[in-house]
Amino acid sequence: MGFELVPGDHEAHGLPVHSDYDGPAQHRAVLRRKLGAPGTGTLEPFTTRPAKPEDFDTVVGVIDDWWGRPASRDLTRVFVNHFCATSLIAERDGELAGFVIGFLSPSRPEEAYIHFTGVAPAWRRSGLGRFLYERFFELARADGRSLVKAITSPQNSRSIGFHKAMGFTNSAPIADYDGPELDRVAFTRPL
Repeated sequence: MGFELVPGDHEAHGLPVHSDYDGPAQHRAVLRRKLGAPGTGTLEPFTTRPAKPEDFDTVVGVIDDWWGRPASRDLTRVFVNHFCATSLIAERDGELAGFVIGFLSPSRPEEAYIHFTGVAPAWRRSGLGRFLYERFFELARADGRSLVKAITSPQNSRSIGFHKAMGFTNSAPIADYDGPELDRVAFTRPL
């Protein structure tokens, strides 16, 4: 999470401790995290950067494999070309490890939207998905957004569980949300 221990006035069990930090005999180890401009955090061993239009082919080339089903048709080049500044790419040793394709709604100034996200199977449960979402939340907050939205199919239990763990509230399945027989679960999360 990027926290570091603050040097104290003595050590206990190998940790720096601050005597009487919360009052008499209330000794504490203190952690801090430096906050910088949005998008300055890191998650080792990954590098993270804004997307570039030329990332489209790489991203769309892994989606079906990463998701284990045909899904690449749902991400079109327009999202990466026009929302690259608000989309994120994570790499490990120059290889794509994860991505978030999202944007700040031009029609709803309080909302941001995550359209597509993925983490390479080898890096699932590494914290990378959470990290990318938190970076997107920082970006949205910095632009004055107060709500993030996303959708998934009702069958995608992994996505539903992830969004709930990230603090999203989900709807019941909404019939025909994206057209005939394209039901979706909608998510909202205040920032």
